[in-house]
Amino acid sequence: MFNSYLQGFSVGLSLIIAIGAQNTFILKQGLLKQHIFWLCLICALSDSILIAAGVFGFSHLVVNYPQSIQIAKYLGAAFLVVYGAQHFYQALFKAEKIDITNVQAGHHLKPLILICLALTWLNPHVYLDTVVLVGSISTQFEQSKLYYLFGAITASWLFFFSLGYGSRLLLPIFQSAKSWKILDGVIGMIMWCIAFHLLELSF
Repeated sequence: MFNSYLQGFSVGLSLIIAIGAQNTFILKQGLLKQHIFWLCLICALSDSILIAAGVFGFSHLVVNYPQSIQIAKYLGAAFLVVYGAQHFYQALFKAEKIDITNVQAGHHLKPLILICLALTWLNPHVYLDTVVLVGSISTQFEQSKLYYLFGAITASWLFFFSLGYGSRLLLPIFQSAKSWKILDGVIGMIMWCIAFHLLELSF
């Protein structure tokens, strides 16, 4: 049973640890100390729902209705292009140092939640990784499927909250405007690369 839990944990962690749109968003909000708990909670809950859907056999819906994935690809790519462009703009024209002690009050929770939900639920890779891949691997654990499920979910919760709250360890690096400009540029590149990859998969 414990082996099934470890297998689920390792599979979940190996899939989620890759740098992506969702992870870079949580990283930056963690650096800014903006509503970290609620954003990490949304990401972890969303992953838990998708993982459970995959483990309990809903992965065939994604396979049988590929048009839903196609729609998610186009919507997700469009959102990532706009979101990436915003970060490129900040990297090029926002020369001032960000005051982390004051920035938290300047951003409301609701728009951040909407961005977080879009980065999560408009990303087809999330469905392919959590629903299809995690779900298909779970067929090896028919007698201990719940342990496998809890292992994968644990990895998701541990990763997001560690990323959100652990990112503050990098705060000394981000005391200069140059560091923020580099971070925004890197985030913009990641967003556009993911968008390009999504559009490439659509043709």
